[in-house]
Amino acid sequence: MFYSLGKYILLLRLSFRRPENFRVYWNEVMREMVSIGIGSLGIIAIISIFIGAATTIQVAFQLSSPLVSMSIAGKIARDSTILEFSPTISALVLAGRVGSSIASQIGTMRVTEQIDALEIMGVNAPGYLISPKIIASMTMIPLLVIVSIALGIGGGYLACVLSGDITPDDYITGVRDGFDGLTMQVALVKAVVFGFIIASICAYQGFYTSGGALEVGQSSTRGVVYSCVMILFADLVITRIML
Repeated sequence: MFYSLGKYILLLRLSFRRPENFRVYWNEVMREMVSIGIGSLGIIAIISIFIGAATTIQVAFQLSSPLVSMSIAGKIARDSTILEFSPTISALVLAGRVGSSIASQIGTMRVTEQIDALEIMGVNAPGYLISPKIIASMTMIPLLVIVSIALGIGGGYLACVLSGDITPDDYITGVRDGFDGLTMQVALVKAVVFGFIIASICAYQGFYTSGGALEVGQSSTRGVVYSCVMILFADLVITRIML
């Protein structure tokens, strides 16, 4: 474990060395931002709407009591979406979509000796291949989480309109009632940390791939699994520290 941790830290150190050509690195960052952000927008939107709707319906079912104001369902759905569902579930989904792509891309370059060719030409391969992905992930995943929160709350409103379990006015009242900006801060901190975890762990697994196509698939699987485990662990730690 300590051997792997040391290799991981040294790889990150190499990844953030001063770039040889800033313009080339900047172009790579922009390309990765488009791939991670725009490419993941569709799946994040679909998941967020349905999770927001399902959460609102379930909260309404559990609060079916004449002694409890139904507007509380909007407040619970809002806080659950901001604190947990949008950042964590979005990160788990992105670990499968973005993380597997990063690991397989870098792993394929390793087994086809493209990384060796970059190093022979004097290019800092970890910096060229990994740091743009980490920067793009830490930039775009928080933006995706913000979109997810908005769509999740919108999905809850849509569920109120279609199901009739809660009136839309009660839901909006609950969403507006007692909003604490700390919840958004926690969500964005989680998103930044999750973005770093996904990109760095999957890039590490891909960079040290050896063998052929079978090993590339195994590295991609390990990257996704380790990323999901670390996301859940980081979620617990950040929640405990900030709340």
